[in-house]
Amino acid sequence: MLGIDSIIENALREDIHTGDLTTTAVIEGNRPARARFIAKEPFVVAGMHVAARVFTLLDPGAVFTPLFSDGAVAAKGDVIAELHGDAAVLLQGERVALNLLQRMCGIATLTARYREAVSGTGARVVDTRKTTPGLRQLEKYAVRVGGGANHRSGLYDGVLIKENHIAAAGGISVAIERARNAIPHTIKIEVETENLQQVAEALRAGADIIMLDNMDPDTMRTAVELIGGKAIVEASGGVNLESIGRIAATGVDIISVGALTHSARAMDISMLLEDA
Repeated sequence: MLGIDSIIENALREDIHTGDLTTTAVIEGNRPARARFIAKEPFVVAGMHVAARVFTLLDPGAVFTPLFSDGAVAAKGDVIAELHGDAAVLLQGERVALNLLQRMCGIATLTARYREAVSGTGARVVDTRKTTPGLRQLEKYAVRVGGGANHRSGLYDGVLIKENHIAAAGGISVAIERARNAIPHTIKIEVETENLQQVAEALRAGADIIMLDNMDPDTMRTAVELIGGKAIVEASGGVNLESIGRIAATGVDIISVGALTHSARAMDISMLLEDA
């Protein structure tokens, strides 16, 4: 995973800064130790390689042994990983490793719940750009581990003409025409629509993907029939676990869910240190 080291190094720099005052004062010399990572509740595991890299960046001699693979489901009380190394290194990396691991496991677990809620409908659950600044790469990876798919990674790898773009350009048709003339033929154009009139305009203008933003299920169903397979249909806006089943039943192809990354709860994981 490209860029993971810079993410972790920034987190370690933020936490340790000029030095770990407590560990330096309490731990004398090199003291071998082992630690266990314990699940305090059930969750989908994600980010084991990230947790491991925290410690090997601090000390290449540290040994992190995952006992669960990403995508596996851990039960309460399971030891999901073991760690061996210098006690000071283990203590200095503990919080950064747990913060990242707990967050990634939380996203994967929530994504798995959304995926299960649309099972059998043919709709795919995807994420959004509503991610924690600096952690998008890790959070989008966790979505994939949980069985979801990724929307565009950022502004640089996809065209999504939203409400404000439409207002600034002067309409859906002109915005699509300008985008089509400016981008390579290999890139699809997606347009956000708020009503059936905009859906029809986006369809006439040749949008590849039409987003149905904050529409009720009945309107979505009508929009899907209007589009008739001529474009990919994405539903978005205020999607939650209670509503996603009804949305999927309308026949949309994709459902984007900001909550996967902006509202996932960190899973409860502890690291317990022992003598080696």
